[in-house]
Parts: sequence; C-alpha cells; structure tokens
Amino acid sequence: MPDKPQVLITNIRQRAAEGLSAGDRFTITRCFSPEDIASFAAISRDYNPVHCDSHFATIKGMREPIAHGLLTASLITEIGGQIGWLASGMTFKFKRPVYAGETLTCDWVISKIDEQERAKAEINVINGDGVTVLEAEITGVLPNENERKRLTEMLTEGDPTNGVRDLYA
Repeated sequence: MPDKPQVLITNIRQRAAEGLSAGDRFTITRCFSPEDIASFAAISRDYNPVHCDSHFATIKGMREPIAHGLLTASLITEIGGQIGWLASGMTFKFKRPVYAGETLTCDWVISKIDEQERAKAEINVINGDGVTVLEAEITGVLPNENERKRLTEMLTEGDPTNGVRDLYA
C-alpha cells in the first residue's frame, strides 16, 4: 500500500471528522523542556531521581536527568486525542533515553481498521539524530458516524476544547 501524505497537526481533527482509513499517517514534532519534565513529575508523582536529580542520573549512566517514558508517550496520546481515538491497549518499547531540549518526531500510522471501527496503529518516535527512542502499538475504537458529526460541529464552532489551536497556531 503506498504511503499517504503526512497530515499536519492542525488537520488531524479535520481528517478524523471526515473518517479515517488504514494507512492514514500523522506526524507531530515536540521538544520537552526541563519544566515540562518537572511538571510531569508533579502530576504523575513519579519522582524517580533519574528524572529529577542530575547526580543520580549521571550515576545511572545518563548525561543529565531524562524525560519520563510516559511523558514521551504523550506524543502518542496527543495524536489519539486529536482523532478522538478511544484507546483499549498500548504497548511501549522504550529504546533510548530522552533529554530535555531534544526534538522528538512522532510518526503514527493506522495499520488496521475492522468493521466495528476497532483500529490498530504503529508508532515510532525518533529524536533529532534520527534514533528511535520509542516504538509503540496501540489499539482502540475510532469515532463513529455520530461522533464524527460532532467533531465537524466542534471544528465549525472553532474547536474550543482543542488546545492544539493555541499550541501550534
């Protein structure tokens, strides 16, 4: 199956409202700051010193504190949230540490959709050096016809619940 063109983040919700197909690909890029990592530690209460203490991170073999794996995985949920994907399963393979300031690119491809709109996606997250830091497979349910109608209404209304408007405008 030939690759479909990448969809810009601002068009992900629009594409979901139109209806998704196997082979649809979405790509986003993001960079986490030290403040993002500290905020995630506070929200998740994951204060593993590898994320919060430079000396401990160095002893562990890192050059500095690293981002939480689930913070990195939030790139996946960012795209899923734009689509209205209701996740039923997620499998992560954390391949390399992620450091504050690294540019991450998340490539998300819908690999399968069945007749009940249950879907599977394959995800790869790479750093600015092109090294894979996270591989994932997720399953879930895509928006049905009524939900896609609501997505269309939300877009028409200016999509007030879509924080991406402010982040990527």
